[in-house]
Amino acid sequence: MLQNLEIADWPRRDGLRALTAALGAEHIRWVGGAVRDTLIGMAVHDVDCATIHPPARVMDLCAEAGIRTVPTGIDHGTVTAILADGPVEVTTLRRDVTTDGRRATVAFASDWREDAARRDFTINALYAHPETLEISDYFGGLDDLAARRVRFIGNPRDRIAEDHLRILRYYRFQARFGAELDAGAEEACASLASTLKGLSRERIASELLGLLALPGPQPTVARMHKAGVLGVILPEACAPQIAALARLIAAETEQGFPPVALRRLAALLPPSADVAEGVAARLRLSKVQRARLISAAERIGSDAEAAQALAYHLGRDWAADRLLLLGADARAIKDWEPPTFPLKGGAIVARGVAAGPAVARLLQTIERRWVAEGFPDDARIEAMLTDELARH
Repeated sequence: MLQNLEIADWPRRDGLRALTAALGAEHIRWVGGAVRDTLIGMAVHDVDCATIHPPARVMDLCAEAGIRTVPTGIDHGTVTAILADGPVEVTTLRRDVTTDGRRATVAFASDWREDAARRDFTINALYAHPETLEISDYFGGLDDLAARRVRFIGNPRDRIAEDHLRILRYYRFQARFGAELDAGAEEACASLASTLKGLSRERIASELLGLLALPGPQPTVARMHKAGVLGVILPEACAPQIAALARLIAAETEQGFPPVALRRLAALLPPSADVAEGVAARLRLSKVQRARLISAAERIGSDAEAAQALAYHLGRDWAADRLLLLGADARAIKDWEPPTFPLKGGAIVARGVAAGPAVARLLQTIERRWVAEGFPDDARIEAMLTDELARH
């Protein structure tokens, strides 16, 4: 059963009320994720607004009301209103003029249904009046939401032809909201999977990581693999890797670790740093993302019995990646803060060793022993130093 928008607090935010007063209640509607998520009892983070006003008019009206705006996507009709309780994207009603599967040329419109018709799924085309909170549902989105069914607006093939990324969006939304599969959508995504080759790597990476970050994406990923969709965007992911993803998610769940998309991406790849580096480059991941993916791919040989030692050298998060991917117990480092090695070079010099390479070598040797012994106290470090000095 769907909830009522009146139970939500976000429609009563001061910023949204100010925006409504500035643009006029009859000229705007809340639309998309905030409406959808409230109806099914999920937390709302961002609020989007649709309006019949053209972008220039939106900026003028906001300026008159003292609301700062940023033209974040003005060519496509989007202006961001900067409000005290969070930014809101205000997008003028649109209709598609031309589409090529990658980008669309749009014209501004004034009809709410026409704007709804160009959206991807029925559950994303729900418009709420800012004051009455009455919902306008042009394509059966409320019924689909109640049934937890992700359904394209109109013919799935036509909607995918307009934007090929909708294939991946379908799987992501189905993993997040869906319980009942839509046969037409599944067939269309499978048969048009090859069209994903024409999309930018950044768009593909964003959707793939968004899917993998969800609580339980493994059944969806398995369907993508069976349908031939996953092979187009991630050919390295074969049947053993699908099983590895399921094992990883089971380990995360059992040990209480939150989802990490890059860790799960690593599970879909063979344990090879070279493969991980190639995938990171192809998906154009950031330097930080690339480094973490490669580290996770180097999991073979990680000492599952020395979790804290691994966390000391790699950092807690990266060590958890390796341990969980190996099926090892990572709970010993879940809330553990790696200590700082307390011995300094000055203490070694004070014991008669000349400053230089010899001090550095002693520091490294004693640090290795300190880690191997489980980070003992200062007295034990002093004993280690005495032992090494006697030895060398």
